[in-house]
Amino acid sequence: MSVLPNTPKPLLFAGVDGGGTHCRVRLRDASGRLLGQAEGGPGNIRLGLNLVWTNILAALDQALSQANQPSVSWDRISIGLGLAGIADASDVEKTIKAGPRFARIDAATDAHTACLGAFSGRDGGLLIAGTGSAAYAWVGGRGHPVGGWGFEVGDDGSAASLGREAIRAALHAWDGLGPSTHFTRAVIAHFGGHPADIVHWVTTAKPRDFGQLAPLTMLHADEGDSVAVALVEQSSQHLGRYIHRLNELGCAKVCLVGGMAKPMAPWLAPWTASILAEPELDALDGAILMAHGHENGIGNGLTPLPVEV
Repeated sequence: MSVLPNTPKPLLFAGVDGGGTHCRVRLRDASGRLLGQAEGGPGNIRLGLNLVWTNILAALDQALSQANQPSVSWDRISIGLGLAGIADASDVEKTIKAGPRFARIDAATDAHTACLGAFSGRDGGLLIAGTGSAAYAWVGGRGHPVGGWGFEVGDDGSAASLGREAIRAALHAWDGLGPSTHFTRAVIAHFGGHPADIVHWVTTAKPRDFGQLAPLTMLHADEGDSVAVALVEQSSQHLGRYIHRLNELGCAKVCLVGGMAKPMAPWLAPWTASILAEPELDALDGAILMAHGHENGIGNGLTPLPVEV
C-alpha cells in the first residue's frame, strides 16, 4: 500500500481487476456512485509491469471520459488493484513502484479483491472454479490462499482439469483399459476419430482448450453416462475439499464463482449447502473497498453489481 503525503482528499475511487486476457476498471465517487467502467488489455503482472500499467491507465482514461472528468489528475484518485500474478509482498511493492503516483494505491492478488467484494470486506472464503481453480480465505485481517498452483500440477475441480480427465478416460477406453461409453466415443470423435488426432492437438493445447471439453462432459453426466458421471463426481469432491479447507480456516461462508460454479452446484455434497453463499459485490468493487482502505470502505453505499470473476 502507498499513500501520497500531503495530498487533497481523494475525489474519485478506482478499482481494477486484471487477468491474463484483459483488465477492467471501475470508477466511483466518494459516495459510491458509479461514474464509469472500461476494459483494457491484459492485467497479469507476469506479462510485464510496463504493459500492465499501460493497459490499466488506458482503461482508467476511458472510465474518466465516461465520468466527464478526463482532466482529473492521478493524485486525486485512490486506486485498488487486484491483479493476477501477484504472489507476495515484493510483487506488490514492484507493482506500486512501476505505476504513477496516486492519492492512495493498494495492490493485491485478484483473488483477494474478489473475496473482499464477495463479502463486502467481511471475513469469508472464495472458491473460483473456471478454466482453472483457486481458493482464498479472508479471516481476521489476513489472507490465506489455497490451491491455484496451475494446470500442470493442480487446478482441481476446474474446467481444464475436467477436460484433461475426459481425454484420459477416452484414451483408456480406446486401449481397452477402461469402460467404453457413448461419452468416451464422443470425446474421440470430437478430435477426429483417432487418438493420433489427440496427440497432435495436445502439442499446442492450452488449459482453456482442455476446458472446452467440460460442457461435453457435463452434458453426458447429466444424461447419466457412467464415465462422465464418475469424472464430474470426482470434480465435485475436489471442490468439496476446497470448501472444507476454507471452512477450517475460519470461513463460515464460502462463495463459489466462475464458469463451472453453476453447472457443478447440483453435484456438490449436501453438507456444502449450509456453507455456500451468493457474492454481495464483484472483484471490481472489492478493489474499490481496498482503495477506501478496506475497513473504511465497508458500508460506503456501493451498489451490488453482477459478479464477473
